[in-house]
Amino acid sequence: MKPGIHPQYAPVIFHDTASNHSVLTRSSIDTAGRETMKWTDGNEYPVIKVEVSSESHSFYTGKQKIMDTAGRVERFRRKYGKTA
Repeated sequence: MKPGIHPQYAPVIFHDTASNHSVLTRSSIDTAGRETMKWTDGNEYPVIKVEVSSESHSFYTGKQKIMDTAGRVERFRRKYGKTA
């Protein structure tokens, strides 16, 4: 690999603000000037705040809303369906 052309790959904390869940992982995202947070190992890492993660997204939590698809389909058919 060529030196000097790749972004820095460092540990960061992704913090889900909706569910107050955090994950420590490695990323090449720019962390300059970001706030830091102390992790369970005692070290401080830069924090990337996200609004939705698998801990708060309705698909993963099983709290999905059931949409009225039957009503929508019937409305579509009335509006754009073939006339007999």
